[in-house]
Amino acid sequence: MQTIQHWINGTATEGDAGRFGDVTNPATGKVTSRVALASAATTQEAIAAAAAAFPAWRDTSLARRVQVLFSFRELLNARKGELAAIITAEHGKVLEDAFGEIARGQEVVEFACGIPHLIKGGYTENASTKVDVHSIRQPLGVSAIISPFNFPAMVPMWFFPVAIAAGNTIVLKPSEKDPTAANWLAALWKEAGLPDGVFNVVHGDKESVDALLDSPDVASVSFVGSTPIAKYVYERGTATGKRVQALGGAKNHMLVLPDADLDLAADAAVNAGFGAAGERCMAISAVVAVEAIADELVAKIAERTRTLRIGDGTRGCDMGPLVTAAHRDKVAGYIDAGEDAGATLVLDGRNPSPDAEGDGFFLNPTLFDHVTPDMTIYQDEIFGPVLSVVRVDGFDEGIELVNANPYGNGTAIFTNDGGAARRFENEVTVGMIGINVPIPVPMAYYSFGGWKNSLFGDTHAYGTEGVHFFTRGKVVTTRWQDPSHGGLNLGFPTNA
Repeated sequence: MQTIQHWINGTATEGDAGRFGDVTNPATGKVTSRVALASAATTQEAIAAAAAAFPAWRDTSLARRVQVLFSFRELLNARKGELAAIITAEHGKVLEDAFGEIARGQEVVEFACGIPHLIKGGYTENASTKVDVHSIRQPLGVSAIISPFNFPAMVPMWFFPVAIAAGNTIVLKPSEKDPTAANWLAALWKEAGLPDGVFNVVHGDKESVDALLDSPDVASVSFVGSTPIAKYVYERGTATGKRVQALGGAKNHMLVLPDADLDLAADAAVNAGFGAAGERCMAISAVVAVEAIADELVAKIAERTRTLRIGDGTRGCDMGPLVTAAHRDKVAGYIDAGEDAGATLVLDGRNPSPDAEGDGFFLNPTLFDHVTPDMTIYQDEIFGPVLSVVRVDGFDEGIELVNANPYGNGTAIFTNDGGAARRFENEVTVGMIGINVPIPVPMAYYSFGGWKNSLFGDTHAYGTEGVHFFTRGKVVTTRWQDPSHGGLNLGFPTNA
């Protein structure tokens, strides 16, 4: 069986741990390869390679760095079909969705190609008499990226293009559930001309994560995952002096007002609720329907959901499997809990008939109505194809419900009332907002990140905030004396 190895200093290596994990095709249930799990020593080897490569890469000209970025962008664009096939084979999402993931990641690559403009400083002549002041931004050093299974290409690309363009070096720890995409990206960087050691990959579990968090040679950590682990990463990483951005979980609401286009809203709820089998941190999991239109909206959502074709992502289906059998069973348990709690089960996904061979990890899309905030299907991030409809009396109750939730990642409102939309935008305590847009993931020149328990740290991903995260500023005050200067003056210097 093929072993997926680590990528350290430009070379594939198995490491010294002697531990391995199975990699499974979720659509068939078959183990397709095994992945080496790094020890702390192997992780430190990757960190050391990145640290050794940092001085030369930091001092490489901006022009040369951008050339490498452009080359990577062109190679990625030409060969994205290979990467999409890898994502579908190991994660399970349909091919169209895999291509979409790559496209959104490539936006950040293209944004990072503008790094000379993004990190240029300012200059002030004669701030004081014959004193000039200028500012510069410099890279941090070794940057660790710990990424989740649901976006094995896009989420790492939220971070490493900007980090590399700014002069940092990388150790990427992808999910062990779908690790091949990370190695594919590493090989593409090498082909693009990136020097060995600038981009490294270690596969593993908690042992490798802790090694990254504890190493004094790691300057920053970027993490995306569940809220409990995000909090752990943030606290452990900052305790050792690292700069940390840890993006956590979500419970995203979509408020639908009576004046909304209900066909548009129903389409959006199905697309955002069941795309990638609900395994998205920006998935809509709670539709908040004003009572006056709730019955009609639920009927429209159910009608559309019944048309979805479930199966192997290579067969032109609408929705693929969940990533593992254990996760499939966990999501099915939430369906049991919702039914037991008294929610109305409109569509039951526990008996799927997928278009796939073998024993894949499938659930059909599930729709609950009359869900209340005390139910676990509302409170927990299920991360599966389970959509809950919560009924409210009006706009005020809807926004109170959204704001009372401990998560604040993304939210949306569907309405044709500009005043209501503006008030929602102003009052809602959520980091990313869509107005008649169900999945408001910002473009690469903005920044991605939530509020409350959806983010630990002060900086969002990519965009201007991402540039600031991967650099630190210096301000330099300069005075060059002319030959006539001389004499002593022990008084306090002033701006005269």
